[in-house]
Amino acid sequence: MNGVAPPRISGSDGGAVDNTALLRTYQTWKGSNKFFLQGRFIFGPDVRSLFMTILLIVAPVVVFCIFVARKLVDDFSGHWGWSIMVIAVVFTLYVLVLLLLTSGRDPGIVPRNLHPPELENFEGSFQAGPGQTPQLRLPRIKDVNVNGITVKVKYCDTCMLYRPPRCSHCSICNNCVERFDHHCPWVGQCIGLRNYRFFFMFVFSTTLLCLYVHGFCWVYILRIKNGEQTTMWKAMTKTPASIVLIIFTFISVWFVGGLTIFHLYLIGTNQSTYENFRYRYDRRVNPFNRGVIHNFMEIFCTSIPPSKNNFRARVQREPGIPAREVAGGFVSPNLEKTMSELEMGRKPGWHETAVRTDGFEGQPRNDNQLDKDEELLAASPELSSTTLAEGRSILHPRRSSWGRRSGTLNIPPDLIAMASEIGESNRTTVSDSAYRIDNQQ
Repeated sequence: MNGVAPPRISGSDGGAVDNTALLRTYQTWKGSNKFFLQGRFIFGPDVRSLFMTILLIVAPVVVFCIFVARKLVDDFSGHWGWSIMVIAVVFTLYVLVLLLLTSGRDPGIVPRNLHPPELENFEGSFQAGPGQTPQLRLPRIKDVNVNGITVKVKYCDTCMLYRPPRCSHCSICNNCVERFDHHCPWVGQCIGLRNYRFFFMFVFSTTLLCLYVHGFCWVYILRIKNGEQTTMWKAMTKTPASIVLIIFTFISVWFVGGLTIFHLYLIGTNQSTYENFRYRYDRRVNPFNRGVIHNFMEIFCTSIPPSKNNFRARVQREPGIPAREVAGGFVSPNLEKTMSELEMGRKPGWHETAVRTDGFEGQPRNDNQLDKDEELLAASPELSSTTLAEGRSILHPRRSSWGRRSGTLNIPPDLIAMASEIGESNRTTVSDSAYRIDNQQ
């Protein structure tokens, strides 16, 4: 029996693309996220902490249903006793659904650019391949107008884009997230534009669940005290499970309850956690504040925008990078791969750290540290590279999107002449040192 060849899809250049060379978007994702069910759920890299959160929610409810709610069934007439247990179980399931909606969906990731944005008011043309940057330096900060107020937006060297207002790059997930609030380790996901509503509902509902369990534990202790005509202390000793739950829920309420109050304040003033801790709108006007009522309506009464990423879409497999000849030699494909990953924003692991030429090693850098370094770079562009003899230069390992294209530089003639003089003097010094060593031997 003859086999059927896989279908071929037309590429952008009109040619046919082999279907076997196509992958899902989540399979080529350059962030640090974890995907489940073939890209239907997206989590952060610390998704394992989600199981600890589920355990901290489910375990106390199970203990409550077995040792407290089951005993209260006979103490209340009719179906009131069973309703205590049913409400606890249903409310727990509701909290777990909110937890999944918070941690398992796209928080508002801004798709990365394959090329850096073109300079404004630039006449001419330049070409840059994927992961490569043009020769001209891009401005680090741009001004945009938000409700009549000028807001500064920064360029993200990892995602190669100007971040929208209220957007920030999460160093844990390695993505730019719209209306970035914070990265929550308890849910293992960034909190942003598309899941902030569910995050607040999860925290608020967890607070109510803690109060519910805490309250009925005291009800059960009081029923024992009144039923046996004993003291409160002796009644408490008869139900140690209630004492454990009272202590646990009391501590938990301080955490989730305080978090609920804090986020109510943030919603009322239309701030994010990131903005509140970094920018502090106390002494200047918040351009996003539209009043308490409109701020709450913006969070709870507006439709959630669709995701800008289709994680199940088919994309072409990135071709391998062959070795290329440079100055009579060949550059290793592994080094080319590492440089391409740095340009595209992927931080190599410590075990993947590539050794640069001249003994320099590329080290992963987080985006916050990159912001500080690039502020210095903007103030002193001449510090971005160290020029050697024959016009070679050692670049900062993460200066990929600033003033470089395919590893080459445009060096002024006077700078080359100065570097050549320095190189000649260095070679003379090295030759004299070698001559002395030979004489000593």
